Amino acid sequence: MNTPASPLLDARSSALDPRQRAVVQRVSDAERAHILALPSNDPLDAKLRFRVEATGPELFGQPQAIRETLSLNASALDSIAEHLVTAVNRVVLVGCGDSLAVMVAARQALETMLGVPCEPVQSLEFAYYQADLVDERTAVIALSSSGETTRTVEALLMAQHRGSYTVAITNTAGSTLQTEASTSLKIEATRVGWPTQSSTAALALLLELAIRIGERRVPERAATLRDAIDGLPDLMASLLTRVDSVIADIAESEVAAGVRNVLFSGAGPNLATAIVGAAKVKECTTLHAVEIQVEEYHHYNSQKAGEPLFLFAPSGPSVPRAVDTARDALRWGGRLYVATTDGEQAFDEFDATVITMPPVPEPLSPLLYLVVAQLVGYHLGLSCYAAAAR
Repeated sequence: MNTPASPLLDARSSALDPRQRAVVQRVSDAERAHILALPSNDPLDAKLRFRVEATGPELFGQPQAIRETLSLNASALDSIAEHLVTAVNRVVLVGCGDSLAVMVAARQALETMLGVPCEPVQSLEFAYYQADLVDERTAVIALSSSGETTRTVEALLMAQHRGSYTVAITNTAGSTLQTEASTSLKIEATRVGWPTQSSTAALALLLELAIRIGERRVPERAATLRDAIDGLPDLMASLLTRVDSVIADIAESEVAAGVRNVLFSGAGPNLATAIVGAAKVKECTTLHAVEIQVEEYHHYNSQKAGEPLFLFAPSGPSVPRAVDTARDALRWGGRLYVATTDGEQAFDEFDATVITMPPVPEPLSPLLYLVVAQLVGYHLGLSCYAAAAR
């Protein structure tokens, strides 16, 4: 018995029409071929090492990618903001992998400015389990760098079927996602290495969209975010220069210590940073990595002796629980690395490496903290391959 690649391909039960089902079949076949062509997990695989090494220049090119992306989409952002303010009572943010993490990062800013629920939902979960709950008063924003991620295309098609307003965010002009959506935003990013620019540029678009919404609804509250976001690309550039060697040294020492698993933790918008940190380790290295929210860390035996924990905790309401997390990480024999706001003293008591971050409003902070998470994965990859070659 041949199981279909998707339940939405079954004409007997699918809500999609024949044209939409043909779209799903096409993107599903192409995605499977792409997956089979990915590098192996062999640390001496030249194709894998090339992709990791290509990640570095793209990582450092993120400030310019953000500037170009925001400039290109100015008019479309205004049009989308106007529709969301006047015609929507709910927003669903769909994506897979890093794209879903971006949606988690953007949620606080969007909800604060729009004043309605803006829910990150994994694309499969939405397409197969939640699409019946949306209607013409719902906006579904779908993010896929390629614009061809099967589950995200399915999510958008199901929203289309329900009459929702759909927005595609993609790095690929003419992609299926862009073609099928009510409207779209175009990311300007390169992606030879593992994803970096496509994530931060997409996040910058969503944060800018939130601010433009706020300028229409709550201008006084939006003014604080506007003042901060305009300087973020320059702050990101200086942050990359300042912390790159610090994180390279951390990675080298962790590989020398025999690290096998890496923990990442955060809360609020920086739960997304933990997700991306774990993703970059799994992509760039032969190691395993796990993200865990700072409260959930305490509901399991999460920390094992000898494992590093990277904790992302900008000044804000999650800091007290992040302090508990830091304390327990050390109590259980872990190694602790904390990224927190410059001037935050809550972590001064710990035997930890603290990376100080520029003070920005917490809803915007993932745009900077993501860079640190990306660097961790990238440098662990370089150190792993250097060790394997010796």
